[in-house]
Amino acid sequence: MKTKQVLQKLQKIFPESWLYFVQSIHAFVVFNWILKIQSQPLKVTSKSMMVFSPHQDDETFGCGGMIRLKREQGVSVVVVFLTDGQGSGGSKATTKEEIIQTRKQEATTALNILGVASKDIYFLDKPDGTLPDLAADVKQATIQEIVNLLRLYQPQEIYVPHYKDCHRDHEATYTLVCDAIAQLNLDVDVLQYTIWMLWRAPLFIMLKLRDILPAYRLNISQVLTHKQQAIASYSSQLESLPPSFVNRFQGCHEIFFKTQS
Repeated sequence: MKTKQVLQKLQKIFPESWLYFVQSIHAFVVFNWILKIQSQPLKVTSKSMMVFSPHQDDETFGCGGMIRLKREQGVSVVVVFLTDGQGSGGSKATTKEEIIQTRKQEATTALNILGVASKDIYFLDKPDGTLPDLAADVKQATIQEIVNLLRLYQPQEIYVPHYKDCHRDHEATYTLVCDAIAQLNLDVDVLQYTIWMLWRAPLFIMLKLRDILPAYRLNISQVLTHKQQAIASYSSQLESLPPSFVNRFQGCHEIFFKTQS
């Protein structure tokens, strides 16, 4: 049974606040287990960076600290958003067009705080929630858009959501990007960041050990204030997300998983 179906069944049985409490405890325990026992330190390199984000906010939650650390060293960082974010449930905008514009403005503000210039931000504008179900021609066109950006910037490090991130758009983003990398036969380091995986997945049921290996931890203490300010820029999202979920991304470490060849 898929994670979404499990959650829907649990929501019918238990109050939402109870589920949030259980999920927050689960995420805290697993995150700290990976952080303190199962990971090794990750150094910030001078390799150019391209981040692929399913929605406007995933990039900041997942690797905002790394983005800022790279930019402080003058390293090139490009961020690509695959969807238009229209599926947001927290925005006060009244139309989908207004929601899309709000999320783009928030993303630009957040990334400017992290040091990314507006010219290095791309929006592919696929409908939110549809990435796994793109028609064959649209899927190929999307992969080609990614190929074109990879060819243009030739990044040395690529950051994508974890391939088991417990969200359809997130997992589809991983697949689309990997297909583009394979098409180019690009020699590049691929690092996966997590957004929903530790929050939604009962680790002992949903994941295998190889899914969380090898894990790397990055200390972002020196840029934590910038990341927190960038997160705060996503006001339309913060009003609909559990505070305990958001708080998990406001600590002094980020965790990444390297794709094994």
